[in-house]
Amino acid sequence: MANKSIRLSDIAKKLDVSTVTVSKALRDHPDISSQTKKLIISVANEMGYTPNFMARNLSSRKSNTIGVVVPKIAHFFFGSIIESIYDVAFRNNYEIILTVSQEDAERERKHIQTLLSMKVDGILISISQETKDYSIFETVKARGVPIVFMDRIPKIKNIDTVFVDDRGGAFKAVEHAIKLGYTKIGHFAGYSEINIGRERYLGFEDAMKKHNLPVNQEWVFHGGFGEKYGYDSFMKLYKENNLPDLIFTVTYPVALGIYMAASEVNMKIPEDIDVICFGDAKVQKFLSPPLSCVTQPTNLISERSMEVLLNKIKNPEDKKSQNIEIPTELMLRGTCISYNKA
Repeated sequence: MANKSIRLSDIAKKLDVSTVTVSKALRDHPDISSQTKKLIISVANEMGYTPNFMARNLSSRKSNTIGVVVPKIAHFFFGSIIESIYDVAFRNNYEIILTVSQEDAERERKHIQTLLSMKVDGILISISQETKDYSIFETVKARGVPIVFMDRIPKIKNIDTVFVDDRGGAFKAVEHAIKLGYTKIGHFAGYSEINIGRERYLGFEDAMKKHNLPVNQEWVFHGGFGEKYGYDSFMKLYKENNLPDLIFTVTYPVALGIYMAASEVNMKIPEDIDVICFGDAKVQKFLSPPLSCVTQPTNLISERSMEVLLNKIKNPEDKKSQNIEIPTELMLRGTCISYNKA
């Protein structure tokens, strides 16, 4: 069994070199030759050495760690985002410290405080649906820790952001439905305080206005991104006998809530009620019928977010903020592919 308390000095003694040489070799320092690095790394592995990140933080200004805060983890979009972030971090010799807010603003704030106390080199975050107090982000900036907001973005000036074309993507989905012949279109929107809820609603509204269709506010709901919100909103309209012919949803979990509710009341999709959503997931192609959607390239969101953050970490004097918008595409499957109303 490997000795868990192996120190740099133990490796140095075995190889008859200085502790500084061992430390530099394990940090891939250019002062050390490739041959020496390979030898030291090989011996360190044999001896069961593992780096002490806390000690590294005390002795160096860099921890080679990045903190990540996301609202959910059991969610295709964020799960895919996280996997891509890990890939980019690994290629750049960074470790990831992952935290999950569970859509809770207070939990999010505490996670950020913890990450700051761990002296992470930077933070990637997608804010919770409840986040309204932005003071913690000002604290991060005041401490000189780079922070990049991805997907969900607060209303703060001079911040680094990576997001998709929410408004344009929503417009494409709704205009597609209109061109099929749909005129009675509802929208289950998210929280308008968050950019994805606000921008996707505006895209919906843009398409309706362009084609001179009235927005019936009785078919528009604001207030969630999950399945329960989709289920409850559908049931409210169903019980009022006031359903539109098609519903565009702010996220695919909201659309899943509609699927559950429609099945419960024996309504068929797309024959009785049609659905199209913003956001893709592997599960959607296995639904009956498969769900059409606006796709978001999660790999690009992650890569661009990491690129911006790593650049800020390596160039702290660069104070210019970056705002990167990534285009979306319309993915047609088994819903919203024909006009189903007599």
